[in-house]
Amino acid sequence: MSRPPTFVPPACARSVRLATARGEFAVLDARPPAGEPRATVVLLPGYTGSKEDFIALLEPLAEAGFRAVAVDGRGQYETEGPADEAAYAQSELAADVLAQAAALGTGGTPLHLVGHSLGGQIARAAVLRDPSPFRTLTLMSSGPAAVSEPQQQKVKLLADALAVMTMDEVWTAIQALEAPTPEDTETGTNGDRDDLRARWLRHNPAQLLATGRQLTVEPDRTDELRALGLPLHVLSGERDDTWPVPLLTATAERLGAARTVIAGADHSPNTDRPAETAEALVRFWDHH
Repeated sequence: MSRPPTFVPPACARSVRLATARGEFAVLDARPPAGEPRATVVLLPGYTGSKEDFIALLEPLAEAGFRAVAVDGRGQYETEGPADEAAYAQSELAADVLAQAAALGTGGTPLHLVGHSLGGQIARAAVLRDPSPFRTLTLMSSGPAAVSEPQQQKVKLLADALAVMTMDEVWTAIQALEAPTPEDTETGTNGDRDDLRARWLRHNPAQLLATGRQLTVEPDRTDELRALGLPLHVLSGERDDTWPVPLLTATAERLGAARTVIAGADHSPNTDRPAETAEALVRFWDHH
């Protein structure tokens, strides 16, 4: 589970609802301090995550001149979603991303798309459906196909738990199983932060079940993505237990993509090393 350092957005960002042709989405919308943005960046979170996972990126991206919009997808945290798992099919979530792009892309401002983990696979599906709204795509800690076998087992355990337990009961079980972080040990919180728990309880279980299943069966669409000719960027930490880092590097080579490895980061460089991650993103966008 991603652990943003704070749920409080910086002064440059507003928590708003983005109206699209496919409904409203909760977003954090950060603007440059002066002048028109050089481009707009759409940030898609991963499995069990939310827009808050990008909070530490918003200010450095805005200061670099970009409008940065972090999105809760349907059924994630503050964006409502139905109880029907069919509503969270990857094709539906990809269509949501294209609707978000249409709502944000008015006025001819270039759009850059960034997807973290599950968000990267949804972003890939959106681009394969219609690449025209986007100037570039960055896959952040997001692999070419299904997650690693240990992660598949975790997803299955979560699905089994959701079948017989409430979200609150599952949260308690997760906290009992997770090893405390050094920060938790220092503060004595054992990871049971109120904001993380509140986020978990507002996720739609149908979304977790449907997207978790997607992570275990996703096919390799690397060749399709390369054939689009869209500028691509594969960014990750130097350690990752969801997709092995050598696999991410090999995928970047197959894609002909720019490759960035963030030193000192794990599966979530956006929260582990946000300054370095923002710098790498801006460098890639500046090149294009």
